[in-house]
Amino acid sequence: MKLSVNGAEVFVATGGRDFDKSLPTVVFLHGAGFDRSSWALHTRWFAHHGYGVLAPDLPGHGRSPGPSLSSIAEMADWTAALLDATGAAKAHLIGHSMGSLISLETAARHPDKVSALSLIGTAATMTVGPDLLKAAEANSQDANDMVSIWGLGFKAELGGSLAPGLWMHGGAQAVLKHCEPGVLFRDLSACNAYANALAAAASVKVPTTLILGERDMMTPAKAGKALAAAIPHAKTVVVPGAGHMIMAERPDELLAALRAR
Repeated sequence: MKLSVNGAEVFVATGGRDFDKSLPTVVFLHGAGFDRSSWALHTRWFAHHGYGVLAPDLPGHGRSPGPSLSSIAEMADWTAALLDATGAAKAHLIGHSMGSLISLETAARHPDKVSALSLIGTAATMTVGPDLLKAAEANSQDANDMVSIWGLGFKAELGGSLAPGLWMHGGAQAVLKHCEPGVLFRDLSACNAYANALAAAASVKVPTTLILGERDMMTPAKAGKALAAAIPHAKTVVVPGAGHMIMAERPDELLAALRAR
């Protein structure tokens, strides 16, 4: 569906069912350079099991026109405005990578709008290497290569998709290739600059689960556990063999962890 958030059009996937604000709301927030397609399986499960689902394309991503936002704080305030636009009172925020930082910051800045957090492929700091930032700034294919290669665990690069014939590396490349110029660079720069995770974590008052990939090279599980230690009563799930792109690599295990929160 299409919404107006802060006066701009936004595209939001709803899992194949019309959004119903009277149901418990779940919001899925994608990572840097990606869009709502990351959540194709998980949005459908929640939408068909009693939840109102919102999986937006952040501004400048997917089918939402730009410009993209330049900081995690801006994205958090935008997420709160998205909930206002739908009439949803509170939401369980599920965020991957950059989306996990947005979710965490939203819980800190707008605690009255958040009922629970699920943070996937996350860490207190998401430092981006200078080579990747330089390639992203130049809108080079090298940036897409680095994100997809480092983002997938070893087994995923060899195949192993649950969908026969699906090449996970190629799938990630296809989404990143359709990024508008400058979007990936602004996303990665926002992650690189974000320094409020530990302070935000200490203020969290809602049930929180961190879902980490055992073989994640971008946000290593050890770093995710350090963030979990700063969140009161947080639960941690480590997915065996998974890299950073857990939604594609281990969709069933991820769904089980989200359901069990």
